[in-house]
Amino acid sequence: MLTAATGAIDGVSYLALDRVFTGNMTGNVLFIGFGLAGEPDLPVLNNVVALLAFMLGAVLGGRFTRGTSDATLPRKSLIVLIAGCAVTLLVGAAWAIVGKPGDNTLVVITAILALVLGAQAAAVKHVGIRDLSTVVVTMTMVNLSTDSRAAGGPGTSWARRLGAILAMGVGALVAALLVRHFKDGAIALLFAGVVMVVAIGLLACVRKKELEAA
Repeated sequence: MLTAATGAIDGVSYLALDRVFTGNMTGNVLFIGFGLAGEPDLPVLNNVVALLAFMLGAVLGGRFTRGTSDATLPRKSLIVLIAGCAVTLLVGAAWAIVGKPGDNTLVVITAILALVLGAQAAAVKHVGIRDLSTVVVTMTMVNLSTDSRAAGGPGTSWARRLGAILAMGVGALVAALLVRHFKDGAIALLFAGVVMVVAIGLLACVRKKELEAA
């Protein structure tokens, strides 16, 4: 679910925030390289802002959750995810109320969303699923392929990995449809926030069962 939310937020950021990714930093690094090479009409500043904000979010999230246990969902990770969800919903609501943001506001929104996803990526490292990322599916695809029976591997965890890949694509698809329909990214961002709420609710249930079993 968190991967689907990331796909939706990246869909909003690319389609409604001037072609920038707030979760997929590989894309931003490539765009920065293209821009420095002289490729016109690329928002290099926005890409740099997103890259730095994502790293800052990861630093803050990593520092806050450092030293947590190996539980399926440590409390500190849950706090980071809840905070990120709240910020996403607040930004989406403000966008819907105020209307289409100006150029400077677009950069601010980009930074906020990248910060949220960076912190989220750091927080879920403690969720107990080491071979999955909620912000990029490249290594998930590598793990899915190399561990497959076709590659001589055990063929385990394929459903979870394939599900994460599809979830990101579906999240991006829904966000793109919402942006195209409403001619704005606010509703799509609110959709991403709602998906995050559902994901956190499911994770909170897991956390509750852990505490009860302890």
